Amino acid sequence: MMKTTKEKIEEIKTNGYQIDFGNVFNHAFENYKKIALYAGLMIFVFAIVLGFLAGGIVISTFGISALNQKMLEDLRIENFTGLHLAMYLILGILFNCLLVPFLAGLIKMAHSAEKDEEFHVSTVFQYYKNPYFQELLIATFIITIFSTGLSEMFKLVGIEIIGVLFSAVISFFTFLTIPLIIFGNLKAIDALKSSMIIVSKQPLVLLGLIIVSGIASLVGFIGCCIGIFFTIPFMYSMYYAIYISIIGIDPEIGLE
Repeated sequence: MMKTTKEKIEEIKTNGYQIDFGNVFNHAFENYKKIALYAGLMIFVFAIVLGFLAGGIVISTFGISALNQKMLEDLRIENFTGLHLAMYLILGILFNCLLVPFLAGLIKMAHSAEKDEEFHVSTVFQYYKNPYFQELLIATFIITIFSTGLSEMFKLVGIEIIGVLFSAVISFFTFLTIPLIIFGNLKAIDALKSSMIIVSKQPLVLLGLIIVSGIASLVGFIGCCIGIFFTIPFMYSMYYAIYISIIGIDPEIGLE
């Protein structure tokens, strides 16, 4: 009988786990080749939609004059105070919360490709509905609050680089939160704690995999910047490959 996600995490707490860098990388690359084109097109379209949405928010908040260069310079966060700064931070949190279900869809697309199942536009957007949507929002809200709060705190005392490093550490230790929610059927808090436990057991190997996949994702900037949309999916194939190699899919849930 297969163990559930919670049972596997309890086992990892006690005994840790082994992960092979080469095998996981090859797994991620083979998976990426199956989703690169479709996922890249979806990211490209989604980025355009978000661009129009962001432009609409700026115009509705600050007026059409905000589109000129001088106003764009004035909209830098260091020039914000009081209400405008609060609005900036709230919009940042909302942006992250609305983006994460899309990123979860990319990881689900990687799973569909692994099983040689067809994937469509609906695959990428299926986590904009409960029960996953709520848990993804809660987890993202918590991560963003801690990350932004630490970043702003260190910025106020004049050591911004420390805030950036802390934000990066938080992102690293929580990067398995999404697959733990959508594949492991965990609640937001449990997924966050479990991600930190898993990463803490093999931080160097996982950091190496994340760095390599990040560099590979940036290869799209070479030659024609639009290529970045088609290399970014490698990062999500890597997240999927790491998760599968450590946890696998919880047999108690049925993935659509």
